[in-house]
Amino acid sequence: MFRSNLLGGTTLAMLTLTAATHAEDATPIALPPVSVTAPTAAVLFPQTVTSPRLQNSSIPSTTESLTAARIEETVNILDPEDAVKYLPSIFVRKRNYGDTQPTLATRTWGVNSSARSLVFVDDVPISALISNNNTTGAPRWGMVSPSQIQGIDMLYGPFAAEYPGNSMGGVLLITTRMPEQFQATASQTQALQTFDYYKTHKTFPTSQSEATVGGKEGKVSWFLSGSAQDSYSQPLSFITNGTAPAGTTGTIPALSKVGAVANVVGAGGLLHTRMYNGTGKVAVDLNDWLRATYTLGIWDGNTQSRPQTYLSDASGNPTYGGVAGFGSNTYSWLETHMMNAFSLKSDTKSNWDGEFVVTRYDYLTDIQRSSAGALATGIGVKTNGFIARLDGTSWTTLDLKGIWRPTGPSGAHEVSFGFHRDEYTLNNPTYNAPDWQASPENGNGTMVTDGQGKTQTYAVWAQEAWKFAPGFKLTLGGRLEQWSARDGFVLGTASTGTVFSGAQPKQNATTFSPKASLAWKFAPDWTATASYGQAHRFPTVSELYQIVATGSTFTIPNPNLTPETVNTGEFAIERETENTRVRLSIFEEDTTNALVQQTNLLNGAFASTWQNVGHTRNRGVELVTQAKIPWVPGLEVSNSVTFVDSRIVSDPTFKAATGTTATGKHVPYVPDWRDTVQVTYRPTEELAISAAARYNGKMYSTLDNSDSVSHVMGSFDKFFVVDAHVRYQLSNYLVVNAGIDNLFNEKYFEFHPFPGRTYLANLKLRF
Repeated sequence: MFRSNLLGGTTLAMLTLTAATHAEDATPIALPPVSVTAPTAAVLFPQTVTSPRLQNSSIPSTTESLTAARIEETVNILDPEDAVKYLPSIFVRKRNYGDTQPTLATRTWGVNSSARSLVFVDDVPISALISNNNTTGAPRWGMVSPSQIQGIDMLYGPFAAEYPGNSMGGVLLITTRMPEQFQATASQTQALQTFDYYKTHKTFPTSQSEATVGGKEGKVSWFLSGSAQDSYSQPLSFITNGTAPAGTTGTIPALSKVGAVANVVGAGGLLHTRMYNGTGKVAVDLNDWLRATYTLGIWDGNTQSRPQTYLSDASGNPTYGGVAGFGSNTYSWLETHMMNAFSLKSDTKSNWDGEFVVTRYDYLTDIQRSSAGALATGIGVKTNGFIARLDGTSWTTLDLKGIWRPTGPSGAHEVSFGFHRDEYTLNNPTYNAPDWQASPENGNGTMVTDGQGKTQTYAVWAQEAWKFAPGFKLTLGGRLEQWSARDGFVLGTASTGTVFSGAQPKQNATTFSPKASLAWKFAPDWTATASYGQAHRFPTVSELYQIVATGSTFTIPNPNLTPETVNTGEFAIERETENTRVRLSIFEEDTTNALVQQTNLLNGAFASTWQNVGHTRNRGVELVTQAKIPWVPGLEVSNSVTFVDSRIVSDPTFKAATGTTATGKHVPYVPDWRDTVQVTYRPTEELAISAAARYNGKMYSTLDNSDSVSHVMGSFDKFFVVDAHVRYQLSNYLVVNAGIDNLFNEKYFEFHPFPGRTYLANLKLRF
């Protein structure tokens, strides 16, 4: 915390001292003209995209957009993923400040489906498509800080040919700032969470400092951004045991989500996290229509996890009672990741445009050290343990895109086309360590598990948007992809010897995905759109080759997985005026060979593995409304409500220990209802007061929907959360934000216990 506060305090002090020095100087100084731009009130209408990529080409997807001004006025934002939490049908599984695992759930796919959506920052993919889960698969949000964000666009569904099958849930585009004149900002945010569950009654602070500076000199633009965060989290888990440990008191009787005995003996995952982000961008205008840009991002994380015991021994002293969970919740995690990107983009405002983008993301350091277990007496853990590593994991992408407007920029035709290549590399050994804290990074050289492999995709795509009649636009496209997986190796060991070991078979597939969309503007304020998109989502390298051990139980990859195929249709009708906007979308998504993690009977024993599920279907309706209230100047109200009927149509391979079936059950992690309401009042240009309420309905986490017990560790609960936010602009230079998240202190689990009532305050200087 000291380093974070020091950065913010030093930055603010330097800016204050500089201003004071000039004020006290008796000799007049001739200064060049300075342009000061204060953020204006967010404009809700009309709905316009913020990404240059969307502005320069026709995208046939339903889109929702946010500007930086609107985010600042309505959201208590500390981490970048906070910015999107009120978008229609979106849920970000952010467990705590500084969380490295905030997966993005869309209207048809849940929090465990990280590879079924895409997240880009300035066309750089930060989606970790090495996995499809809610741990290593989460987008690398730490590569962007809130102060960098200029705008956000969310594209729903796989209707654009330029995006791969991972777009089946949607595509989130984050655009960051690139100043055209000198700008500087400094921001300090403090947050305090109150948490009260079982025997954990504490407050958890977070401090974040941010600074940016940028400008343009001649043909060269530049931008630097840095942030530092120091956070303490609520328990991310509660440690359970089938019985009360012998000779102890303090066990709290409880059940698991499926009704088995899971007595609570303590809290785990109380994290102290320090995160640092640094980004530099340089752009050169090679001429008046061509710009080259290079971006370098570094993210660094240092996490310490500790447990809290509820148990006492016969003498009244705290003890872990030998429960293994106390050991697995005692760990350290060091991470340093680097992002590189180079782009060459044109903006001719004529018949032709193009772009070239190449990116590289590297896990430079990613080492987690954990204890092998807890001692039977006292609150100590075993000296021996494990060292899990992901350093060496990486991905690269290359995209070439062209746009041809044969009849001019405002003509009837726009043809876009492109080439794509990507490669994802997994390197995930876990070593035995005689001393989990002090052993070398490869422990004693022997492995508990190992998972390695690569996937590679080549793709070409084309799309035409044709305005063939007044008010009509037909968009047709297709994407041809060739995918392969190679160099797979899996090792899993147990106390009795090697369980799995050896090179894995190669895989390859070639697919074609057609797309079609017809939009009809049948009245000045009305538009109707019918869209169809097919997409193929290829297995991630982790689904194929990553083995995870929890004690003697293994989550087993499957090297024989085949791509899943989704067919999605949407009909949307929208009315937009100066003061109102209404959109109704009816959608259906059918997926064959869906890649799902499930428990199956393998060689006479039950194990968790990845399999292709026969057929799932998600049908739903989404209603989005926004309005300025004419009789109350400055008042805006918005609401988005989504209903989804999700079903497993066929899953003949599923075999539960209880004999239940998955066919006919709800698709895991997809809630039936979502509803988000926002109210914003601007009594003056300087003041904005906002409140938001979010409801998330019932969802299951098991294929046979057997998880019927709520509000316990591992359950996925309904929740209703209300947030409040106030923004006040004290001057052209100074803005104050304050707010409360989870105002009524809703207690709920999304597998993990989620944060309680949290107070936030932010001070931001702009120059």
